[in-house]
Amino acid sequence: MVRRDEIRPGEVASEPPAATDAGLVFIGRIRTPWTDRLDCPRQGRRDGPVCRIELFRPWDEALDGLEQYGSIEVLYWLDRSRRDLLRQSPKSDGASRGTFSLRSPVRPNPIGTSLVTLVGIEGAVVSVRGLDCLDGTPLIDLKPDRCAFTPLAPRQPGDDQVG
Repeated sequence: MVRRDEIRPGEVASEPPAATDAGLVFIGRIRTPWTDRLDCPRQGRRDGPVCRIELFRPWDEALDGLEQYGSIEVLYWLDRSRRDLLRQSPKSDGASRGTFSLRSPVRPNPIGTSLVTLVGIEGAVVSVRGLDCLDGTPLIDLKPDRCAFTPLAPRQPGDDQVG
């Protein structure tokens, strides 16, 4: 984690596109077999179809080292989702729950996240199993599975802080 604006030895930076609103930048596009929300799974399956994550330049260089993880977290922007519901009825039975108690794609900021199985990396393309989004979904970020990741940076005081 960069604590200030320093560039450490071996790091490479690129000028990001101009920020809009919160400064979110899409770094790629996700390719899946689903083009209709009614066909798309509600949750991805680790034995589901292989999907492709295509990174835009210059972000493809950031893939170096990701191949050592069997499981990665994919964050994406559910660009075709509604953003205005406060309560939802997932069973369509008239009973409703607050949006924040559901994993529905309908949310104020429609950020999707999936823990997927890494199948392989070839150039700027990451192949995975376990996604649950529509073809063409914008990619926000990729991270090693938090349970399998051990920080590489030296420990700092807050790492051992409890209670």
